[in-house]
Amino acid sequence: MQKRLVILGSGESGTGTAVLAKMKGFDVFVSDFGSIKQEYKEVLDKNNIAWEEKRHSEDLILNATEIVKSPGIPDTVPMILSAATKGIPVVSEIEFAARYTDAKMICITGSNGKTTTTLLTYHILKNAGLNVGLAGNVGKSFALQVATENYDYFVLELSSFQLDGMYKFKADIAILMNITPDHLDRYDYDFNKYVDSKFRILQNMTHSDYLIYCDDDEVVTRELKKRKPDVNMLGFSTYHSLDKGGFCINEQFNINLFNTSFTMSTLELALQGRHNAYNSMAAGIAASVLKIRKKVIRDSLADFQGVEHRLEPVIKVHGIHFINDSKATNVNSTWYALESVQRPIIWILGGVDKGNDYSMLNDLVKSKVKAIICLGMDNNKILEEFTDIVPTITEAGSMIEAVRKAYYLGHNGDTVLLSPACASFDLFDNYEDRGHQFKAAVREL
Repeated sequence: MQKRLVILGSGESGTGTAVLAKMKGFDVFVSDFGSIKQEYKEVLDKNNIAWEEKRHSEDLILNATEIVKSPGIPDTVPMILSAATKGIPVVSEIEFAARYTDAKMICITGSNGKTTTTLLTYHILKNAGLNVGLAGNVGKSFALQVATENYDYFVLELSSFQLDGMYKFKADIAILMNITPDHLDRYDYDFNKYVDSKFRILQNMTHSDYLIYCDDDEVVTRELKKRKPDVNMLGFSTYHSLDKGGFCINEQFNINLFNTSFTMSTLELALQGRHNAYNSMAAGIAASVLKIRKKVIRDSLADFQGVEHRLEPVIKVHGIHFINDSKATNVNSTWYALESVQRPIIWILGGVDKGNDYSMLNDLVKSKVKAIICLGMDNNKILEEFTDIVPTITEAGSMIEAVRKAYYLGHNGDTVLLSPACASFDLFDNYEDRGHQFKAAVREL
């Protein structure tokens, strides 16, 4: 009997999954509670895949053999709860698609730095001439690439939401950047549940696989001592040297592995700042595990172009620097942004709060921030936290208004930093839309 795969959500991952499932002989149906983009409708129609939009029809969904859901759909929505009651497995695109490829998996997760590390790792592997795909939370659909390409390696950025829907999937090399509070609204405001979610990246790994992890992250190191995974563990640090792994001390970048060492000056790295030292070490260690030549690693770490919306310099207007860090959707990410800016800051922040604790920013804000512009529908928590610390706090109802207010508050030598520490969905489509609107508003000044 033909298996029926129902896909909830018709974005990049859902449409790609539909194409792969059709190719593998499934009866495929795509359902989206919102509107389906025209480009995805065309792909579905071209492949004779049935779909619906602006509704979820129970009779067409709950007859599935298996359901693949978009990472953005919480496990608590009625349709997912109904599927669970009926015993229908619900998995992520990554779990489903991985069944159909023998490629080696290099998987990156963490609260911050995972996109940069993913793109940097991919950059090194590509420069080494490896046959490699880029997918997960970045790039094209993993499932579509499994359907249409024949890669030997995949570099995958994995969010906690994707990991939650993964069960038999196995990483060959896992990178765990850090774990700080994020998305707590999806985890019953229980940090331990979020930690457990991130550690799913280790499931099914064996003693022949590698875990690359931040040895400076207290949560990660504590959990590793507790969980004792049977894998090859390689740490990285900016505070102390390590016999196996990587460390960055006194402007010297080091990787020790397989009884050989690799060094370069941190001044040669394309990405500067402590947070980028972590990203570069993680990517460099992964490349070293794959025995990529040192020259390729060195050249790649030196010529990598940064990630859009991550501490991205825009332009300077009348001596005021504008930096787009729209990708900073949590407090820890914004901490790195504030730490990295050396000039007086006019800080634009706000959006959908995910259970944020802003108090960890207080010392940096006191010493660096001269004005705050709140850009969100509900700014009460931000106002409560910083009113007594920052002399000037104002609110804006649009990006154009926020940028203009920031410009008028600024002087020659100041930096206007968009680093929201929040999700974007109250005023924008996503963090990319928020960042693009910021850059457009700055260029209009």
